[in-house]
Amino acid sequence: MSPTHTEVTAAPADLDPCGHEDHPGCGIRDVLDRIGDKWSVLVIVELAGGPRRFREIERAIDGISQRMLTLTVRRLERDGLVLRTVYPTVPAQVDYRLTETGASLTHLVKSLADWSLTHRTVIAEARHQYDETHPDHDIR
Repeated sequence: MSPTHTEVTAAPADLDPCGHEDHPGCGIRDVLDRIGDKWSVLVIVELAGGPRRFREIERAIDGISQRMLTLTVRRLERDGLVLRTVYPTVPAQVDYRLTETGASLTHLVKSLADWSLTHRTVIAEARHQYDETHPDHDIR
């Protein structure tokens, strides 16, 4: 008998351990270093709508500095997730777009966003309960 949707989505996934020396080929740390930072996912979300110029991305993402956006798109480009195209115009026009690999991340990002919306109330309540029972902690 096949599992139900609830059994598949509510049960923990079958994951191979990745934090030990005996799994040196596991690339999850490299991936999380990139997409787990504060800005990369926001840039990927913005580029999911199609090519954008630098200033368009900068205006769309509240709080990102010009320098941080520059570093973020360069890192995403280096990882093969973003393509930077320079057009032969005066002044030069540059746009950024997701590569096929970058676009494949959008489904995972959407799943993560959906998960966060579904569980935000539970997480907020857990934080409140923790804060109530640990009044002297400093982990916010």
